[in-house]
Order: sequence, then structure tokens, then C-alpha cells
Amino acid sequence: MKAPEEVVARWQDAWNSADADALSLLFAEDAEFVNVVGLWWHDRESIRVSHEFGFTTIFPGSTITMGKPRLRMLGDAGAVVQARWHLVGQIAPDGAPAGEREGIFTFVLERRAESWITIAAQNTDIVPNTQTHINAPEGRSSIYYRSLD
Repeated sequence: MKAPEEVVARWQDAWNSADADALSLLFAEDAEFVNVVGLWWHDRESIRVSHEFGFTTIFPGSTITMGKPRLRMLGDAGAVVQARWHLVGQIAPDGAPAGEREGIFTFVLERRAESWITIAAQNTDIVPNTQTHINAPEGRSSIYYRSLD
């Protein structure tokens, strides 16, 4: 990548092609990746294998639309790129269509030679009308502490 914000379009292209190899090549060999539920992968191959599973089991035929990237340079050799995303086409474990989702992706990139590579990424679901999660004996839920009116 010639510019760090290119990672957003390349992520979208790889996802929409269900190409785990292309997606993994956005990452350094020793990259870190935390997904929307806190699964944490510690290298390019783990990122590739996990997304390959996702493309065949959870997200076959899904489409992600990435929003305009926001870029924050960290000196000359580092950058943080963030973008909102919108996903359609996920399937439930029983094969039924799942609802649409939105989130925010954060990529941390490093300049190496004449190109940029992702060294860490964090993907976060947006849960509308909530502020945090709460764990209770009956399970986890997303909650809002303020009145919605």
C-alpha cells in the first residue's frame, strides 16, 4: 500500500471477494487482530485461517461497505486508520439470514520500505442505543444507563 488509508478499500475488496489470502496480505507476519467478540489472533496465518472459516461458514456471500477512512499519522512511519462499516449477508448457524450489522474498524499501520502494512487491528460492533455491556447470572446484555426520552 502506498498510503495507509488504502487499507480500508483493500479490506472491502478482499472481504467482498471472500478472499482470505488477499485479506491476510494486508497484515504483517506478526500482526495482532482483535475481532468484534474479542477473539485475538497473533499472526498473519491465524488471521487468514479465521477469516477463511468466516467466509465459508458465517459470511458466505456477505457484502461489507466501508466508510470514508479517518487517518491519524504517528510520525513518518506510523498511522492509525479508522472507518465505519456496514455488513449485509451474514447467516445464522441454522442457515437463516441474519440482520445487518454496523461497526468501526481500527487499523494500525507501519511504513516499511516504500509501502504500508497493518501491524494491529481492532473490529468493533456498534450496538445502537447502548453505552456498555453488563454481565448478569442470566447472561450478557447491552444496556443504556440514561433515559432514552
